[in-house]
Amino acid sequence: MTAVKTRRELYAESTRQALIDTGRHLFAERGYAAVSAEELVRHAGLTRGALYHHFDGKQGLFEAVFEELEDSAVTAVTAAMTAAGAPETRVKAGLGAYWDACAAPEYREIVLKQAPAALGRDRWRELDERHFGGLLREVLRTLMEEGFLARHPVDLLSRTLFATITELALAIAEADDPAAAREEADAIAGALLSGLGA
Repeated sequence: MTAVKTRRELYAESTRQALIDTGRHLFAERGYAAVSAEELVRHAGLTRGALYHHFDGKQGLFEAVFEELEDSAVTAVTAAMTAAGAPETRVKAGLGAYWDACAAPEYREIVLKQAPAALGRDRWRELDERHFGGLLREVLRTLMEEGFLARHPVDLLSRTLFATITELALAIAEADDPAAAREEADAIAGALLSGLGA
């Protein structure tokens, strides 16, 4: 039986989401450093106390926005891979969905450009690994079991590919022409995976 949420719980959820939506918009538009805590709560129509209650301040809100964008990207990658058939098609679909996320303005601006400075490089990498690392290891294990990839130590291969994919994502984010950079990144990743083929 599903528990019915109280009015207080629903209000807390809507307050939290209003702050995330406001942060997502302002951080993408102006950048983390240029947006104050006062501006965030004013735009959300809330008090500073609400920001500190739900997120412990501006940085906590930024991290929640980051995680929401990462969750959406993981969902898109998983859905693209699930809809594909053969291993090679799944890999191409998953990478394509990830490159699409990297080229999308909010993800590019918040996750790839601002997060390393706003969260600190170590925390940024830790959160990114938390969202995509497990998925990548699972995909690699499956591809090895299906005979698409040669057998390699999964953790080491995952770390190597994760670092490469992250650098390609940053190149897309920093490019003057993200669409062209996306195509180049896709070709490089495809060539690397072909080289690892069974």
